[in-house]
Amino acid sequence: MRLRNSLVAAAGALLITLAVPSSAHAATGDFLYKVGPGIPAGVADPESGVCINVPGASESHPAFAPENFTTSTATVFLESDCDGDVFYTMNPGKKLGNRLKFRSVIFS
Repeated sequence: MRLRNSLVAAAGALLITLAVPSSAHAATGDFLYKVGPGIPAGVADPESGVCINVPGASESHPAFAPENFTTSTATVFLESDCDGDVFYTMNPGKKLGNRLKFRSVIFS
């Protein structure tokens, strides 16, 4: 009888664990960039696996000089919505210069 109760309790705990949604994974840290001469911007603790159109960037004025101070790899795209063939992958801690232009980013 005790074994059956233990099995039922373990199965119930497993079902509850599977039913509760897990928290979203985040790239802990800051992703910094510029949107104009002397105008810094950034995203703190961005969600992983979600494309971010970087705040402050536009079609006529892309963001530039990204610095990946997160714990995840960042892939920056020239186009919005993480679209297009022009992208660059940045490991954690990587800084790139003013020549790299981008409008969106996604974190691993």
